[in-house]
Amino acid sequence: MAKVLLDANYFIGLANRSPEVDTKILDKHQGFIATLSCHILFYINKIDVPDSKMNSFIADFNLIGLDQDILSKALNGPTSDLEDNIQLHSGAEADCDIFLTKDKQLLNMKFFGKLQILSTLNK
Repeated sequence: MAKVLLDANYFIGLANRSPEVDTKILDKHQGFIATLSCHILFYINKIDVPDSKMNSFIADFNLIGLDQDILSKALNGPTSDLEDNIQLHSGAEADCDIFLTKDKQLLNMKFFGKLQILSTLNK
């Protein structure tokens, strides 16, 4: 069982049951998300709080908090996109094995430290 961090867009796709994401990922792996992804999910989908369905969905994940250390590292890279950097450093902080994303630039990196960057686990 791998520790899998979901990028915000992958997490939102999972919440919205988009066909391009593996909706059974949590059946096989330990799921992680950066707390930043929760904010993005609620903002994009215009979800008001409290929302018991979303609260239950989020409870299925291990949350990685955004703290000063992660933010300081993210402000220095490795990419020019702060949100991407927060995700990458969050995964490294939580000692995740895999980072799932659909972001082509991140996929081109292939790894961030030991964090393998993939678009799918279905191979």
